[in-house]
Amino acid sequence: MTQIYCDIADIKTIKKYSKKKIVKGFTTNPSLMRKAGAKNYELYSKEILKVCENKPISFEVFADDYKNILRQAFKIKSWNKNVYVKIPVENSKGIFMGKVIQELSKNNIKMNITAVYTYNQTKKILSKIKRKSDVIISIFVGRASDVGKDPIPQIKKSIMIAKKFKNVRILWASVREPYNYLLASQLGCHIITIPPSIISKIERFGKSFKNLTRDTVKSFLADSRKSRFRI
Repeated sequence: MTQIYCDIADIKTIKKYSKKKIVKGFTTNPSLMRKAGAKNYELYSKEILKVCENKPISFEVFADDYKNILRQAFKIKSWNKNVYVKIPVENSKGIFMGKVIQELSKNNIKMNITAVYTYNQTKKILSKIKRKSDVIISIFVGRASDVGKDPIPQIKKSIMIAKKFKNVRILWASVREPYNYLLASQLGCHIITIPPSIISKIERFGKSFKNLTRDTVKSFLADSRKSRFRI
């Protein structure tokens, strides 16, 4: 079954969702950290780790060059044993981070390779890691579909090639709706990372079509009465 990771950096929310059995891990990124109000990246990350000790969590580097990405990666790795270092597949100049991935794999650092969109990117990542490397490959399905691209063939082929690696897992990223979880499970994705609002909807899965119709009509009726509509 596809594992659900919660995509959030707010400490209170992480504390709440770390207690949920449905949530198997967490992912963060610099944008989520900023939204959560983090001022000092390292100190804030360590505060998160105080409430998230037992489940895997990804913290992303924010450097843009080989030397500083490596420096940040080794620092992030040292924070706790449940930490995955999140590395972009390319930097802002479009340069493949193969040298970084290879170096971190050589040092047995757990990685989450992010901002992946294509099978070819997945293949390039796999060519740079050791067979037993613990690696998550995050494919941004929602963002691809937002611009009219069909991400399903890319993720299918990525899942197939990843089977050659014991500890490589494909992650469905940038979720747009609860049904994405079912699609990810059908495709055989190892992980899907989901914001809290959509996890809450998944927890309520199971309503019948009849109940959905009734609840929908009730909501329309309630709004018409609140507005005192007349014809």
